[in-house]
Amino acid sequence: MKKLSSITIGVFLFIAIACKKESTPGSTPVPPPPIDTSTSAIKYTGMFENGPYGTATGTAKIVESNGKYSLRLEGFRVSSGPDLKVYISKEKQPLNFIRLGNLQALSGDQAYSIPGNPDFMEYRYALIHCERFNHLFGSALLMEK
Repeated sequence: MKKLSSITIGVFLFIAIACKKESTPGSTPVPPPPIDTSTSAIKYTGMFENGPYGTATGTAKIVESNGKYSLRLEGFRVSSGPDLKVYISKEKQPLNFIRLGNLQALSGDQAYSIPGNPDFMEYRYALIHCERFNHLFGSALLMEK
């Protein structure tokens, strides 16, 4: 019984540490160009809040330009972790989501293309998620502008 408890604690600690210690993107991305308000419109916006496995700050914006949508992260910062992905999701815990790609950098302004034309009244969250261990690092509830 004592051995089983030790193994269980060891596995839990491995997972918890693995999602916090390993670094993600190594290169600094080129920041996206400023939003051209003559051809673009900010449709939804939200502030990042910490998840149970990381810290996240900054603003998430859904921007429409010529009928195409993108998610912009501005003044963004997130704690380090492995396999971090960017999603838009129907719920705060990613069950029904659209994967926008790998996180480009742990800090700075970033932009991600959103495929298709999702219903943003349903896809209301921007998420930073450790896909390997299914750990949420941060979320932003997107509200209509």
